[in-house]
Amino acid sequence: MNRFWNPLVSELTPYSPGEQPRVADLVKLNTNENPLGPSPRVLEAIRAAATDDLRLYPDYEATALRAALAAYHGLTPDQVFVGNGSDEVLAFVFAALLKHDKPLLLPDVTYSFYPAYCRLFGLRYETVALDESMRLNVADYRRPGGAIILSNPNAPTGIALPRAEIARLLTDHPDKPVVIDEAYVDFGAETAVPLIKAHPNLLVVQTMSKSRGLAGLRVGYALGDAGLIEGVRRVKDSVNSYPVDRLAQAGAVAAIEDEAYFQAGRAMVMRNRDTLSQGLAALGFSVLPSSANFVFARHDKRGGADLTAALRKRAVLARHFAKPERIAPYLRISVGSEREIGRLLSALKDILGAEA
Repeated sequence: MNRFWNPLVSELTPYSPGEQPRVADLVKLNTNENPLGPSPRVLEAIRAAATDDLRLYPDYEATALRAALAAYHGLTPDQVFVGNGSDEVLAFVFAALLKHDKPLLLPDVTYSFYPAYCRLFGLRYETVALDESMRLNVADYRRPGGAIILSNPNAPTGIALPRAEIARLLTDHPDKPVVIDEAYVDFGAETAVPLIKAHPNLLVVQTMSKSRGLAGLRVGYALGDAGLIEGVRRVKDSVNSYPVDRLAQAGAVAAIEDEAYFQAGRAMVMRNRDTLSQGLAALGFSVLPSSANFVFARHDKRGGADLTAALRKRAVLARHFAKPERIAPYLRISVGSEREIGRLLSALKDILGAEA
């Protein structure tokens, strides 16, 4: 431990992002990026915004972007918060809404940023186990707790809860903040946004990194009751009043406006996900039912860490999580292009064939 650190720093276990090596002809299926990329209208908007005005601070309220998001989701601008990627939005949410006397409840298999934020912001938390099929049961959350956070579809399993189950959870816990992280919702799941009107304790977090192909732009947002949004905004304005830059705001508005491109892109990802899942099943993998832009799969004869290492030798990246132990046999594989999926399946066939 460095002697100049805050003692808390030595206790943190930071989130570990997927590796980003520079390897020729790499098939990169480890970070859930969109194989299609952004709408051409996004690139046009960014070029148009790249003027001398970059010397000026951006609109700290992101007025145009919040208005566009509000209109798209059937809300009002005071029900929209935007930030520099959904991870930053989640950090503000943890600080503003999720620290209470009773512990935060979250699944035992979920986005590993959540426990990291709990440690950073001094939140007590308890995990609620998924069942043997890696599914979440909202009835299991009928226990003492101060708040609840779920990713839906869940990460890294990809399994989604129907909106009716989210509504049931909200009805069970009307006095607790409930945060639904919908980073992957556009790939086949049901958004909880229509529930906001009836449930002032619901906050929905989304991102433009996945279905809009803007991972490099860093735009995330939260939707909910104006009172919840005001709490998150207060934290943001106490840390950084200008998190979303001029280019990001312009590009994000253009992405929202190009609905046809968005729909075509998400449909392509879902078709490719079916191809990937079927190909893996044919090679002897058990594949969980995914509503995300990735699949979670295991092979009975080869461990997850071994398969990840063997794929890497063939310039194919997939993601492996060693913890918790129950998911160590699995690979999380992003849905790529048809060519990338072909390369992955060919590499796995070669690896598994050599094992036979």
